[in-house]
Amino acid sequence: MRDSENEVRRRVREGDREAFAQLYEEFARAVYNHGLRLTGDWSTAEEIMSETFLTAWRTRARVQEEGGTLLPWLLGIATHKADNARRGLRRRQLFLARQPQPRAEEDFAPRTVGRIDDARRLRAVQAALGRLRRQEREVLALCVWSGLDYQQTAEALGIAVGTVRSRLSRARKKLARLAEEDRELPTARGEMTSAAAIAALPVREELT
Repeated sequence: MRDSENEVRRRVREGDREAFAQLYEEFARAVYNHGLRLTGDWSTAEEIMSETFLTAWRTRARVQEEGGTLLPWLLGIATHKADNARRGLRRRQLFLARQPQPRAEEDFAPRTVGRIDDARRLRAVQAALGRLRRQEREVLALCVWSGLDYQQTAEALGIAVGTVRSRLSRARKKLARLAEEDRELPTARGEMTSAAAIAALPVREELT
């Protein structure tokens, strides 16, 4: 497996377009999901995915010749893109908040109803994650949702493994406290679910 991964690294470093296309095919969904979790916005997540692979192609010479999967490298780029995107989203939201509200249009299509429910869950996740520091939020997303181990997360963020452990521990403790504060939101079926608890679960993830 390591020899295969080293071969992928070599081909990517050399600008092999076929190898890079395979890299996209294998990890595009993971990069998209990571962007979605950090921003809570589908269209922004798609932009993050596109920008991540564009940046990866431009900086492919920085890939080390030996190592494991390139997913931590890609998610590290995506994390930076998501951080920039979140700042942009906040600016747009502040602008839109000052504008007149558009007239609501009813749409009872099942797809739209499902989308609204997903959006509600994303808002709940963002409400909980918003109580975390950026560094804690990033480590939580990489370790818990993207499934990276401590070493891979450290590689993605360019920090020490011990720092990953401490940030993840703080994030989990904060979410546990939030879950005990009874900040509950109704689901589509009328159930009550803690926003902090929702933050520990995967959102329905899909490329559209």
